[in-house]
Amino acid sequence: MSVILQSFRRVKNIIFADYKIEYSMINITFPDGSVREYNNGVTSHEIARSISSGLAADIYAATVNGELWDLSRPVNTDSTIRFHKWDDAEAKHAFWHSSAHLMAEALEALWPGTKFGIGPAIENGFYYDVDPGEGKVITDADLPLIEDKMRELAAKNSPIIRTEVTKQEAMDLFTAKGDEYKTELISELEDGTITIYRQGNFTDLCRGPHLPDTSSIKAIKVLSLAGAYWRGDEKRKMMTRIYGITFPKQKMLDEYMVMLEEARKRDHRRIGRELELFAFSPRVGMGLPLWLPRGADMKQRLIDFMTGVLKERGYTMVSTPHIGNVDLYKTSGHFEKYGADSFRPITTPQEGEVFMLKPMNCPHHCEIFNATPHSYRDLPVRMAEFGTVYRYEQSGELHGLTRVRSFTQDDAHHFCRPDQLKEEFKSIIDLVQYIFKIAGFSEFTAQISLRDPENREKYIGSDDNWEKAEQAIIEAAGEKNLVTTVAVGEAAFYGPKLDFMVRDAIGRKWQLGTIQVDYNLPERFGLEYTGSDNQKHQPVMIHRAIFGSMERFVAVLIENTAGRFPIWLTPDQAVILPISEKFNDYAKTVSNLLNNSDIRTLIDDRNEKIGKKIRDNELKRIPYLLVIGEKEVAAGTVSVRKQGEGDRGVMKTEEFISLVKKETEKEIGN
Repeated sequence: MSVILQSFRRVKNIIFADYKIEYSMINITFPDGSVREYNNGVTSHEIARSISSGLAADIYAATVNGELWDLSRPVNTDSTIRFHKWDDAEAKHAFWHSSAHLMAEALEALWPGTKFGIGPAIENGFYYDVDPGEGKVITDADLPLIEDKMRELAAKNSPIIRTEVTKQEAMDLFTAKGDEYKTELISELEDGTITIYRQGNFTDLCRGPHLPDTSSIKAIKVLSLAGAYWRGDEKRKMMTRIYGITFPKQKMLDEYMVMLEEARKRDHRRIGRELELFAFSPRVGMGLPLWLPRGADMKQRLIDFMTGVLKERGYTMVSTPHIGNVDLYKTSGHFEKYGADSFRPITTPQEGEVFMLKPMNCPHHCEIFNATPHSYRDLPVRMAEFGTVYRYEQSGELHGLTRVRSFTQDDAHHFCRPDQLKEEFKSIIDLVQYIFKIAGFSEFTAQISLRDPENREKYIGSDDNWEKAEQAIIEAAGEKNLVTTVAVGEAAFYGPKLDFMVRDAIGRKWQLGTIQVDYNLPERFGLEYTGSDNQKHQPVMIHRAIFGSMERFVAVLIENTAGRFPIWLTPDQAVILPISEKFNDYAKTVSNLLNNSDIRTLIDDRNEKIGKKIRDNELKRIPYLLVIGEKEVAAGTVSVRKQGEGDRGVMKTEEFISLVKKETEKEIGN
């Protein structure tokens, strides 16, 4: 206990002179450039309160000198500051991180002796990986109990206290608790960088940041349980992962739960199964999707559409093998950076010959560029491929089509002169915007992902190349007036990137397209072109994917549309519903006419009442239902019903063909 008490002592810079306390003063610079003077040791919360009590009540975290801080952490030097309200990701991070600690405190109270792994904030809420101990099991029935205990603890308004400790102090503390998961983490930390947080009776190893106290955590929902291997290693202990979410207001939680229910209805795994688009088989292998005929048809239609667009924009299509010599990926750096996440190398009867399943297409494309000489007049070279790649995702991370082990990228690489870089980058932004419009993603933001200047060993290449690449992205995004955010540390290992985050019909964000600038792979592969000075020069490489992966794009499209795809893309555009079997011959005549006119049409000739046929086919989300009976046969017409709109009246078959073609042309902008 003495270790804990000692570690929570505070030392203040107070100078005693003539029985008066004097504080040194510091300057705080705000986002608008204004500067105010405060006492050394002032907290971000106190600074906000000096501006207005309303501001202080609305913020949950602050960025101080570019680093996210607790509101209660003292500021001891001249600093820049930015406050974060609820709509900021930084505010939610602090709120949900503190909520994870609150849940851990509740778990420790309910199941004494529980050991804790990690408990991060995530995109929506938080989780904690816990080991309740031998013979103890936390079940779904316990979730309301955990919620109640969290509410009880939150109501105590316990302060959340940050303390810097030595590595030995941290090790002593968690060794005394018997928490081997925490001591394992501590063993890997550098002394002088370790902090712990305490609230009520709970103490945790944590970098923070956190809320000042638990008073703002008003609405609480413990959502679900899952299994998770410690540190993602299938050979380690299986822990219990508990997911939750909290909000400062009950109304916000209520709205979130409505959205969550809508998300369940839109789950691409369920809809994909209902519409017979894709499947998974344990005999084939986990995370390896099987495209069923209707899904394969839709996937191919996306590929055909994109191929047409690319050819109009000067791309050439290429094709590369599914495997490559391991030396190819050592040259590119992928083996070093992604080897642990790749399938095992493939050996052959030839001694020393080793291959790998392709984790990326870009090394192959570099070799294609190298296969022929290039002049400065040939650039830019734009090559594209719908190439299938392979990553060994942990089984616990697999999720439908959004996280798989085999996926097809709409991959392309631009090889250009340095003076062409910005315009090439801007042309790709135009392409992204066009494709998103066609797909129905009208709302998106762009994330500028930069390298972490404090962790440069994660990346390859010179500082000069990185600075040029980052500047090109920032300038291009600005000139295209994109709504952007900056994420430090999220760059690819070979270069910075611009990631596109779309918002779907129920407000969720998905990362789809990406554009990346790369000076490094051209250098590693010795790519060159002959310049106007007749000398050899190195091109700049731009990596880009618009769909991202076909699998993920289709999954997001399913959830965005709830399976009601645009008419140009849907596997079946119309279904003919004969009222009785005596009209089947006319149904076949109409079907042949429609299919010959490129209107994808089925016939439902089951011996069922027409009401049931309508209901069943509406559940299949087929856009147009064509009812035919005696009147339609006599007049050579069809009675048209539109999905979600009802009766559209009677029309000649030729009129219906014209209707569908006009709708298609409107959707794809032709």
